Amino acid sequence: MTFSERLRDTAGEQWNRVIKHRFTSELADGTISKEVLARYLVQDHRFLDAFVVLLSSMIAVAHCLEDRIEGCQFLALITGKENTYFERSFTELGIDKQQRVEIPNAPVTDGFLKLMNSAAKDGSLGEKLAVLVVCEWSYLSWGQLVLEKTNRDCSFVTHEWVDLHSGSYFESVISYLRRLLDEEGDRLDEKEQRKCEQ
Repeated sequence: MTFSERLRDTAGEQWNRVIKHRFTSELADGTISKEVLARYLVQDHRFLDAFVVLLSSMIAVAHCLEDRIEGCQFLALITGKENTYFERSFTELGIDKQQRVEIPNAPVTDGFLKLMNSAAKDGSLGEKLAVLVVCEWSYLSWGQLVLEKTNRDCSFVTHEWVDLHSGSYFESVISYLRRLLDEEGDRLDEKEQRKCEQ
Protein backbone atom coordinates (compact mmCIF):
# COMPACT_ATOMS: atom_id res chain seq x y z
CA MET A 1 0.00 0.00 0.00
CA THR A 2 1.37 3.43 -0.94
CA PHE A 3 1.58 6.29 1.52
CA SER A 4 -1.24 8.18 -0.23
CA GLU A 5 -3.45 5.08 -0.13
CA ARG A 6 -2.71 4.70 3.56
CA LEU A 7 -3.75 8.30 4.20
CA ARG A 8 -6.99 7.78 2.28
CA ASP A 9 -7.74 4.61 4.25
CA THR A 10 -7.15 6.56 7.47
CA ALA A 11 -10.10 8.79 6.48
CA GLY A 12 -12.31 5.70 6.53
CA GLU A 13 -16.03 6.17 6.00
CA GLN A 14 -15.63 9.94 5.96
CA TRP A 15 -14.07 9.59 2.49
CA ASN A 16 -17.13 7.75 1.16
CA ARG A 17 -19.50 10.27 2.72
CA VAL A 18 -17.70 13.07 0.88
CA ILE A 19 -17.58 11.48 -2.56
CA LYS A 20 -21.10 9.97 -2.42
CA HIS A 21 -22.90 12.97 -0.97
CA ARG A 22 -26.38 13.84 -2.19
CA PHE A 23 -24.98 17.17 -3.38
CA THR A 24 -22.69 15.54 -5.96
CA SER A 25 -25.50 13.44 -7.44
CA GLU A 26 -27.88 16.39 -7.71
CA LEU A 27 -25.15 18.56 -9.22
CA ALA A 28 -24.44 15.96 -11.89
CA ASP A 29 -28.05 15.31 -12.86
CA GLY A 30 -28.92 19.00 -12.84
CA THR A 31 -31.60 18.79 -10.16
CA ILE A 32 -29.69 20.78 -7.55
CA SER A 33 -31.49 23.94 -6.47
CA LYS A 34 -30.12 27.25 -7.65
CA GLU A 35 -29.89 28.51 -4.06
CA VAL A 36 -27.88 25.50 -2.84
CA LEU A 37 -25.54 25.68 -5.83
CA ALA A 38 -25.02 29.43 -5.39
CA ARG A 39 -24.12 29.02 -1.71
CA TYR A 40 -21.72 26.21 -2.53
CA LEU A 41 -19.93 28.09 -5.30
CA VAL A 42 -19.46 31.20 -3.15
CA GLN A 43 -17.91 29.06 -0.42
CA ASP A 44 -15.82 27.00 -2.83
CA HIS A 45 -14.47 30.07 -4.59
CA ARG A 46 -13.09 31.21 -1.24
CA PHE A 47 -10.93 28.11 -1.19
CA LEU A 48 -9.37 29.12 -4.49
CA ASP A 49 -7.02 31.80 -3.14
CA ALA A 50 -5.89 29.65 -0.22
CA PHE A 51 -5.45 26.68 -2.56
CA VAL A 52 -3.34 28.76 -4.96
CA VAL A 53 -1.12 29.84 -2.05
CA LEU A 54 -0.82 26.24 -0.82
CA LEU A 55 -0.01 24.83 -4.26
CA SER A 56 2.51 27.63 -4.86
CA SER A 57 4.17 26.91 -1.51
CA MET A 58 4.48 23.23 -2.43
CA ILE A 59 6.00 24.10 -5.80
CA ALA A 60 8.50 26.40 -4.10
CA VAL A 61 9.85 23.67 -1.80
CA ALA A 62 9.64 20.72 -4.21
CA HIS A 63 12.93 18.90 -4.65
CA CYS A 64 13.64 19.74 -8.30
CA LEU A 65 12.35 21.39 -11.47
CA GLU A 66 10.85 18.13 -12.71
CA ASP A 67 8.71 17.98 -9.57
CA ARG A 68 7.57 21.58 -10.06
CA ILE A 69 6.55 21.65 -13.73
CA GLU A 70 3.20 19.82 -13.55
CA GLY A 71 2.28 21.82 -10.45
CA CYS A 72 2.93 25.06 -12.31
CA GLN A 73 0.79 23.89 -15.22
CA PHE A 74 -2.06 23.00 -12.85
CA LEU A 75 -1.68 26.37 -11.13
CA ALA A 76 -2.21 28.06 -14.50
CA LEU A 77 -5.43 26.09 -15.05
CA ILE A 78 -6.79 26.95 -11.61
CA THR A 79 -6.10 30.67 -11.97
CA GLY A 80 -7.31 30.64 -15.57
CA LYS A 81 -10.02 28.25 -16.72
CA GLU A 82 -11.32 27.33 -13.25
CA ASN A 83 -11.45 30.89 -11.94
CA THR A 84 -13.17 31.97 -15.15
CA TYR A 85 -15.74 29.20 -14.59
CA PHE A 86 -16.55 30.74 -11.19
CA GLU A 87 -16.93 34.23 -12.64
CA ARG A 88 -19.22 32.98 -15.44
CA SER A 89 -21.25 30.95 -12.94
CA PHE A 90 -21.75 33.89 -10.59
CA THR A 91 -23.09 35.90 -13.51
CA GLU A 92 -25.36 33.04 -14.58
CA LEU A 93 -26.72 32.61 -11.05
CA GLY A 94 -27.17 36.35 -10.47
CA ILE A 95 -24.62 36.61 -7.65
CA ASP A 96 -23.01 40.04 -7.62
CA LYS A 97 -19.67 40.98 -6.04
CA GLN A 98 -21.31 42.53 -2.98
CA GLN A 99 -23.20 39.31 -2.23
CA ARG A 100 -19.99 37.31 -2.64
CA VAL A 101 -18.35 39.48 0.01
CA GLU A 102 -21.31 39.66 2.41
CA ILE A 103 -22.24 35.96 2.53
CA PRO A 104 -20.50 34.62 5.67
CA ASN A 105 -18.16 31.66 5.66
CA ALA A 106 -19.68 28.34 6.59
CA PRO A 107 -17.90 26.62 9.51
CA VAL A 108 -16.45 24.01 7.14
CA THR A 109 -15.07 26.81 4.96
CA ASP A 110 -13.30 28.38 7.92
CA GLY A 111 -11.88 24.97 8.82
CA PHE A 112 -10.50 24.28 5.36
CA LEU A 113 -9.08 27.78 4.99
CA LYS A 114 -7.31 27.43 8.33
CA LEU A 115 -5.90 24.04 7.32
CA MET A 116 -4.66 25.21 3.92
CA ASN A 117 -3.18 28.45 5.23
CA SER A 118 -1.42 26.63 8.06
CA ALA A 119 0.03 24.00 5.72
CA ALA A 120 1.17 26.67 3.27
CA LYS A 121 2.87 28.75 5.95
CA ASP A 122 4.31 26.19 8.35
CA GLY A 123 3.85 22.72 6.86
CA SER A 124 6.57 20.45 5.59
CA LEU A 125 6.54 19.35 1.96
CA GLY A 126 4.81 16.15 3.03
CA GLU A 127 2.11 18.04 4.94
CA LYS A 128 1.50 20.40 2.03
CA LEU A 129 1.18 17.46 -0.35
CA ALA A 130 -1.12 15.59 2.04
CA VAL A 131 -3.60 18.48 2.08
CA LEU A 132 -3.39 18.95 -1.69
CA VAL A 133 -3.95 15.25 -2.35
CA VAL A 134 -6.95 15.04 -0.02
CA CYS A 135 -8.56 18.09 -1.65
CA GLU A 136 -8.04 17.07 -5.26
CA TRP A 137 -8.30 13.28 -5.01
CA SER A 138 -11.69 13.57 -3.32
CA TYR A 139 -12.86 15.86 -6.15
CA LEU A 140 -11.63 13.36 -8.75
CA SER A 141 -13.25 10.45 -6.93
CA TRP A 142 -16.73 11.98 -6.95
CA GLY A 143 -16.21 13.39 -10.45
CA GLN A 144 -15.48 9.90 -11.76
CA LEU A 145 -18.53 8.49 -9.98
CA VAL A 146 -20.99 10.92 -11.58
CA LEU A 147 -19.35 11.61 -14.96
CA GLU A 148 -21.33 9.05 -16.98
CA LYS A 149 -24.70 10.21 -15.65
CA THR A 150 -23.99 13.94 -15.88
CA ASN A 151 -26.84 15.87 -17.50
CA ARG A 152 -25.48 18.06 -20.30
CA ASP A 153 -28.85 19.52 -21.30
CA CYS A 154 -28.98 21.90 -18.35
CA SER A 155 -26.94 24.95 -17.34
CA PHE A 156 -23.18 24.85 -17.93
CA VAL A 157 -22.77 25.64 -14.23
CA THR A 158 -23.42 22.02 -13.27
CA HIS A 159 -21.82 19.93 -16.00
CA GLU A 160 -18.71 22.10 -16.41
CA TRP A 161 -18.02 21.68 -12.69
CA VAL A 162 -18.02 17.90 -13.20
CA ASP A 163 -15.78 18.27 -16.26
CA LEU A 164 -13.26 20.35 -14.31
CA HIS A 165 -12.93 17.50 -11.81
CA SER A 166 -12.81 14.46 -14.06
CA GLY A 167 -11.18 13.27 -17.27
CA SER A 168 -7.65 12.35 -18.29
CA TYR A 169 -5.97 15.67 -17.49
CA PHE A 170 -7.35 15.89 -13.95
CA GLU A 171 -6.47 12.23 -13.42
CA SER A 172 -2.89 13.05 -14.42
CA VAL A 173 -2.81 15.89 -11.87
CA ILE A 174 -3.86 13.53 -9.08
CA SER A 175 -1.29 10.96 -10.22
CA TYR A 176 1.38 13.66 -10.11
CA LEU A 177 0.43 14.85 -6.61
CA ARG A 178 0.13 11.30 -5.29
CA ARG A 179 3.51 10.37 -6.77
CA LEU A 180 5.17 13.29 -5.01
CA LEU A 181 3.40 12.44 -1.75
CA ASP A 182 4.33 8.74 -2.00
CA GLU A 183 7.95 9.60 -2.70
CA GLU A 184 8.03 12.08 0.17
CA GLY A 185 6.38 9.55 2.46
CA ASP A 186 9.29 7.18 1.83
CA ARG A 187 11.68 9.89 3.02
CA LEU A 188 9.81 10.59 6.26
CA ASP A 189 10.22 8.91 9.61
CA GLU A 190 7.18 7.59 11.47
CA LYS A 191 6.66 10.80 13.44
CA GLU A 192 6.70 12.92 10.29
CA GLN A 193 4.35 10.52 8.54
CA ARG A 194 1.86 10.80 11.43
CA LYS A 195 1.90 14.60 11.09
CA CYS A 196 0.74 14.16 7.47
CA GLU A 197 -2.22 12.12 8.69
CA GLN A 198 -3.57 14.82 10.99
